[in-house]
Amino acid sequence: MTNQPIPSASQPSLPTQHVPSTATPLVALGWLHTAKFLTTAPQLHFLPPLNVPEIAFVGRSNAGKSTCINTLTQQKQLAFASKKPGRTQHINLFSLGKQGVTDAVLADLPGYGYAAVPKQDKIRWQQVMANYLVTRENLKAIVLMCDPRHGLTELDEVLLDVVRPRVEEGLKFLVILTKADKLTRAEQSKALSIMKLQAGGGEVRLFSATKRQGIDEVATLLWEWAHPTESAKTGTDSTGIAPE
Repeated sequence: MTNQPIPSASQPSLPTQHVPSTATPLVALGWLHTAKFLTTAPQLHFLPPLNVPEIAFVGRSNAGKSTCINTLTQQKQLAFASKKPGRTQHINLFSLGKQGVTDAVLADLPGYGYAAVPKQDKIRWQQVMANYLVTRENLKAIVLMCDPRHGLTELDEVLLDVVRPRVEEGLKFLVILTKADKLTRAEQSKALSIMKLQAGGGEVRLFSATKRQGIDEVATLLWEWAHPTESAKTGTDSTGIAPE
């Protein structure tokens, strides 16, 4: 458990840290490297109410979610990759922020769709994740992992339908095409074009931990979403959250 102070909805305001006005890959990756385990929750009501931006990582089991999180944070074992995909059934939160002040949180949601998981467990976790994506008040962005060799699965489509209303209201959305090194350049270009049509206005990036592809782009995008430039123009409250 991290000792960093976490601004919550029920706590008094905390002083915000100074952040640069623009993002560079070096700044973004340095920020992501500060990630520390915050808490784990088997159900939504165990999650602490927070008022810092939360970025959720979701995706089918074996889509490369844990590898992506560990690569972005430059930590080998921050996100746990189970030897039995689909067995990890908790929402794990990781705090982000320099100088001892948390300014954002990453949420690692359980992988879904793995065949070996009992049907009732699949249904239960689909409901938990859907409720999280619809009701989590400080959720500012969703990152969906997709293996471009297989494309969007039926459960991915269901997830897109669930989050579409919030995306239309301004929730940020990114599809990461993982394991891009498994594709030729022509296949990468085709997968990128197809996913841009399917992402419903969201961002799409190719990503490969092995070839170090897309890391700078994704890191910079996440930093910008957690530190919107509008906050510098309109001012922030003492928690560092841009006014609604």
